[in-house]
Amino acid sequence: MAVGELLAPTQTCENLENMKSASSDISNSNNKSSLLKKASIGGILSTPAVRNLAKQYGIDISDVNGSGKDGRVLREDVLKYAANKGMTHEALASSSDSSEEEECPHVSAEHEWDYEDKTITLRGFQRVMVKSMTLAAKIPHFHYIEEINCYALAELKVSFQNENSDPNVKHTFLPVLIKSLSMALSKYPFLNSCFNEELQTVTLKGSHNIGIAMATQHGLVVPNIKKVQSLSILEITKELSRLQQLALANKLSPDDVSGGTITLSNIGAIGGKFGSPLMNTPEVAIIAIGRIQKIPQFDDDGNVYPVSVMSVNVGADHRVLDGATVARFCNEWKLFIEKPELLMLHMR
Repeated sequence: MAVGELLAPTQTCENLENMKSASSDISNSNNKSSLLKKASIGGILSTPAVRNLAKQYGIDISDVNGSGKDGRVLREDVLKYAANKGMTHEALASSSDSSEEEECPHVSAEHEWDYEDKTITLRGFQRVMVKSMTLAAKIPHFHYIEEINCYALAELKVSFQNENSDPNVKHTFLPVLIKSLSMALSKYPFLNSCFNEELQTVTLKGSHNIGIAMATQHGLVVPNIKKVQSLSILEITKELSRLQQLALANKLSPDDVSGGTITLSNIGAIGGKFGSPLMNTPEVAIIAIGRIQKIPQFDDDGNVYPVSVMSVNVGADHRVLDGATVARFCNEWKLFIEKPELLMLHMR
């Protein structure tokens, strides 16, 4: 059992005999110390974990020059020795098949045997997220959760795709959700506003610039689709595709990521059912939608039937919005999603 920096026994009985023989022939204390270090594995200062690492690489630990105190062989010394000898993980794989089975730390191929701490400086979108989320934590907010039946939405998406003649366009649920969200905002404009804490004012935004949270290798970014209330579902589809491609390439312009009025976070695209989103200041509302899942429900006669349900979590700034307003807004949005014919009826 490897315990911290506990030293292995510095010598064995056999080593003592070797040392006695060596001391009778060599008077120089430095040479004697060297013999103690080279005589056997037992005479090398190192931890059991380091010895095990050396064994995995097939290295005689007595051949490794220790850089630690009193010539102690450290993990870095073994790795450096292995690198100089051109030893790779293939050597580890072959040694693991030996008859003597020993446990070794499980390490992914990506990080190999590197256990050192790494400090990463946050830049770009990641640094912006730190600032915005720090501000969000100071906002008194609440969450309203609802479930929406997406059966009609799924049929509408299939219909769009069947009639699609443009190979560059892929129809998904999101553009319809964005357009129906804009329709609901027209009736409840306070959710499409921003709050100025210093002046204690609320500005109702004239344009529905709906931001879409996107997770990229460069960090979380929230580009927004401008003036959604004046766009068709097809135009929203194309603009969403453009923003997604730019986000993946880290080529979004300042205009693409500024001026948002409300944010939609599609965690269901990754696989989550529920989310508890934080404000994207200075906006006063953010919505997280989960993945659509098929669940059983009962009708009025007690019969079970399947439904496709999507969970919705609306996060709201309680300084501007109250629960009743958010609930009514969510009911309006839900109505447009569950009955898309009403969306077509009221669309301008």
